[in-house]
Amino acid sequence: MSITQERKTEIIKEYGNNPGAVDTQVAILTERISNLTEHFKVNKKDHASKRGLLVLVNRRKKLLKYYRRRNEQAYQQLIEKLGLRK
Repeated sequence: MSITQERKTEIIKEYGNNPGAVDTQVAILTERISNLTEHFKVNKKDHASKRGLLVLVNRRKKLLKYYRRRNEQAYQQLIEKLGLRK
């Protein structure tokens, strides 16, 4: 369910070298969310992990809202690169 350390370093390199940057955090959260979504296709009754998924989705939502206020153009590029929304 969780992402490996190698995959995490790949994401950090792809979205910038700073792991604390908002765009990098959003990319890591998106990877974790997609992994959990695949997990639920097999394990439909895993309600405890479903709560964890909701926590991750809300955290990503808050970070994206902050990033949109900071830099609208970078926000649009990040959404297109990650394949979120429109």
